[in-house]
Amino acid sequence: MRRRSGAPPSPLPQRRGVDAVRVRLPAAGPWATVGEHLVERLSGAGPGVVEEMLAAGRIVGADGRPVAAGTPYEPGLFVWFHRELPEEVPVPFPLKVVHRDEHLVVVDKPHFLATTPRGAHVAETALARLRRELGLPELTAAHRLDRLTAGLVLFTVRPEERGAYQTLFRDRRVRKEYEAVAPHDPALDAPRTVRSRIVKERGVLTAREVPGEPNAVTLVRAVEHRADGLARYRLAPATGQTHQLRVHMNALGVPILGDPLYPVVTGPAPAGDFRRPLQLLARTLEFTDPVTGAEHRFRSGRDLAAWSSPGGWAGQ
Repeated sequence: MRRRSGAPPSPLPQRRGVDAVRVRLPAAGPWATVGEHLVERLSGAGPGVVEEMLAAGRIVGADGRPVAAGTPYEPGLFVWFHRELPEEVPVPFPLKVVHRDEHLVVVDKPHFLATTPRGAHVAETALARLRRELGLPELTAAHRLDRLTAGLVLFTVRPEERGAYQTLFRDRRVRKEYEAVAPHDPALDAPRTVRSRIVKERGVLTAREVPGEPNAVTLVRAVEHRADGLARYRLAPATGQTHQLRVHMNALGVPILGDPLYPVVTGPAPAGDFRRPLQLLARTLEFTDPVTGAEHRFRSGRDLAAWSSPGGWAGQ
């Protein structure tokens, strides 16, 4: 069942657009059996859960056959299983396809929908939805957009081409522009380029600015403002640090409306509460296609509700 060069393909089909979990046994360890290692490694699943999965034949090897708990430990062995999907409240907003060809799918993601499976959001994600709705089980995300942020996300159709599109984002060859609604500050000198060093620690909800060489750069432009004290901004990030735009706007004293983390952590909204979405939108994506050479420019058709319908956004 072991394969020396790379992982074999999954012997389990997707469930609701979600891949089976793949685990590779470490090269060395004190375990006598596969079951001993998995019970220890997957202890977070809860008491008796892994033992029950093994007994029920729900953990399989590369040949698709169940792996028994007493199977002798084999370094490098791959096993697969489907995790129990969490109960998820469906996000009641459409996922709009902006562009589709044999290489790419570009979608206009709504607020509250995660890009890829993670944590409590698994089947109710853009990737899983698209795999089901478009019949593209090998679809993968070339980059991610925060769950609370709406706008354009790029997915790749062919697994062998994913790296080429991911490299565009890594090498900053994708021109991105966002829109945000935030308080108007007449004293704010904009346009301006914000540069800072942002760190995001595992297990900590918020990112923070620290002294040091800047790793986050954002061009901020104030587009227009209204008598109600709100303004619309265009944000052009040159880098892609976690929560970069939200951190930079907060540092300027104009935190984005609807932000549950900046300037104050307010805690998660109850499941099914889709009111007052974060007023941040990935408006445009521009790049040269690394596979076809075509010049692409995509634009989101969504509006930010606090600007287009402020009374409705505020729940009045």
